[in-house]
Amino acid sequence: MMEYNGYHADIKYSDEDKLFIGEVIGLNDTLAFHGSSVEELEKIFHQSVDNYLETCREFGKEPEKEYKGQFNVRIPSELHRMAVISARKKNISLNDFVRTAIEDECSKSIIEA
Repeated sequence: MMEYNGYHADIKYSDEDKLFIGEVIGLNDTLAFHGSSVEELEKIFHQSVDNYLETCREFGKEPEKEYKGQFNVRIPSELHRMAVISARKKNISLNDFVRTAIEDECSKSIIEA
């Protein structure tokens, strides 16, 4: 993963093409790039983000942020019911219950990594 100017890119290596391939994550717009070395990949990643921001300025478009802080989750109705009941027992909203559960799980995976 690479980070630049608040944007993050997922990086993969293509053995077939002998290239590193990157894609900025969390946007509806597609920002993809590639390079034959880590240094080249990083340089082109920075250029891609800068070009995206400049293009948005030229067209008067607000650049997308990676994540808006909202997403829809589809879960079985029984799990939904259990989550609402659990949240009410804790006297918190379903939103806070889910946020806390995600925070806890992310903290575990960071510690395990």
